Amino acid sequence: MMSAPYSFDEFFASGKEESISPFLTPNSRNWGKNISLKAAILAAFLLAIAFGFSFFNANASFLVLSSVYFIVGTPALIGSLEDLKNLEINIDVLMTLAALLSILIGSELEGALLLVLFALSAAMENSVNRKTKTALIHLQKLSPKMAWFIEKDGSIIQKSIREIGVGSSILIKAGEIIPLDGLVSQGSSFINLSHLTGESEPMQKIVGSEVAAGALNLDGTLNVTVTRTSTDSTLSRIIKLITQAQMAKPPIERFLDRFGKWYASSIILLALSFALLLPFFFAMAYVGENGSIYRALTFLIAASPCALIIATPTAYLSALSSCAKKGIILKGGVILDALDRCSIIAFDKTGTLTTGKLEFVKVDPLFEGMEKLPENLIIQMAASLEKHAVHPIGSAIEAEAKKRGLSTIEISHFHAKSGFGIEALISIQGEKVAAVIGHPGYIEQKIPIKQMEKWHQVKKKIFQIEQLNTLFLIKDSLYAFHFQDEIRKESIDLFQNLKKKNELHLIMLTGDHSEHARIVADSLGIHEIYTDLRPENKLDKIAELSQKGDLIMVGDGINDAPALARSNVGVSMGKIGSATAVDASDVVFLQDDLSLLDWLIDKAKKTTQIVRQNLTLALCVIFFATTPALLGLVPLWVAVLLHEGGTVLVGLNSLRLLKS
Repeated sequence: MMSAPYSFDEFFASGKEESISPFLTPNSRNWGKNISLKAAILAAFLLAIAFGFSFFNANASFLVLSSVYFIVGTPALIGSLEDLKNLEINIDVLMTLAALLSILIGSELEGALLLVLFALSAAMENSVNRKTKTALIHLQKLSPKMAWFIEKDGSIIQKSIREIGVGSSILIKAGEIIPLDGLVSQGSSFINLSHLTGESEPMQKIVGSEVAAGALNLDGTLNVTVTRTSTDSTLSRIIKLITQAQMAKPPIERFLDRFGKWYASSIILLALSFALLLPFFFAMAYVGENGSIYRALTFLIAASPCALIIATPTAYLSALSSCAKKGIILKGGVILDALDRCSIIAFDKTGTLTTGKLEFVKVDPLFEGMEKLPENLIIQMAASLEKHAVHPIGSAIEAEAKKRGLSTIEISHFHAKSGFGIEALISIQGEKVAAVIGHPGYIEQKIPIKQMEKWHQVKKKIFQIEQLNTLFLIKDSLYAFHFQDEIRKESIDLFQNLKKKNELHLIMLTGDHSEHARIVADSLGIHEIYTDLRPENKLDKIAELSQKGDLIMVGDGINDAPALARSNVGVSMGKIGSATAVDASDVVFLQDDLSLLDWLIDKAKKTTQIVRQNLTLALCVIFFATTPALLGLVPLWVAVLLHEGGTVLVGLNSLRLLKS
């Protein structure tokens, strides 16, 4: 059932964004976009006309110039008066003061040029800020405000997601964004998470499957039982993380914020002092192009730190936005600084470097002098038994048989003892043979008496091999299956790249046995490993290692949370990781793609480089323009161009960080 159309008052009471109001015409919406930039461009066009008129018609030039001051000067004046009312002297106040003083000394064109360029610069800065927050803006647009609510009588109405509680039923149609987290209660469909986590492959959802807010429902219709409210949904949590990250300022940015407030006041006082005192020390007048007021005003503009103030926030916001597009959420720009300083990376093993799934390694005969069956036949028989049981070891054997293209063999008299093993009769070349697979303690009970001597010869060796997972007894012969944790493909890619960075020291911290850990470490080229660690042991080891240098800890489980919190930078997996680990970490990989860690470290280093470049450029503009301005070597219009040009260059340089 569709809801009735909105009346004018009902729409604005609904809480929807005003820009999508059905009562606005398309032309009204278009005119409202980038209005400050359009006004600045219009003022620049009028300034060019006024400059042309100044050569032959002063009155016409003055009239057009008045329009320029009205268009860009009025908003600047209103903003400055508001700042002064709040006893705040900042860059906006400084620039407005400089423009008004330009009129008083007869430099109306230069003052107008300052206002126009300042307006253009401010509009471009806003554009830069919008670009640096594209990920957040995209997610906010992505977040549905309404959902199809299923009433108890089966009727369907559109309802604000804020009014929908846990346990409610909602309908998601094909092509719609899922508005709330929940469980599928009816229907099946494929959903796409690419715009949410970066996961490109669509995932099938059936009854009982979890669906996350922000995912795109591709083809089917789903009835979903809500499990989280709108304020606690997956999409809301990601938006909160990004917002917190963009609000968390690095130390250099916090310093420049404080610096800008007293710096603006100091520059105004210095300019006033120069205007009043220069004639007492040098032979010059107060007015005129070489007068002290003109030079002081030029100094005022040249010394304004606009480029310096935006040098860091635009760079950090660009980097954070670029990371968010990759499915990496950082809890503040300060994390980028910390990543750049880190020289040690410690990895958890299970679930981080590995999938947590067992992978077949090899099969060895244990009874010497007995007939050795072909390896493929052994795997084929073992897989035929394990096919009838559910166990990680059985899954690994079945996967290896499938990989080798081996079909199953007929079995009979199947019997399974949960947690111990499986036995059955299996057909080999027309003969029914007893086969047993399972734990060494279970196998020992099945060893034929005539083979007990051989068993006692290998028994001690068997129980000493930690990576030995299961035994297989067939035709009086005994075989040992060996398995290891399946290593993530992303881990292999990551370590290939990290090894090229000689300054990084790679370590493994795991609660697993040393034999299991050594296999994974050797495969990845990790030379320093610490095994059998409990959460408190990991925490102590992180504290110890941190004394040798700044450290990144990468983990996914609850047991990793203390170590993640203690490290300089904690990195967790958003999809497979526990909520505790995600909360304790500084960086969250939403799509669990560990290979992005190398990209993230490079991005952090690039960000600090861009910040240094921006600060150097901004300081150079100030240092190399202020003294010449006082000496009368730099005219007012050149100071304006240097000031605004430096600001634009800094913003454009920061935007380079938006690239992958």
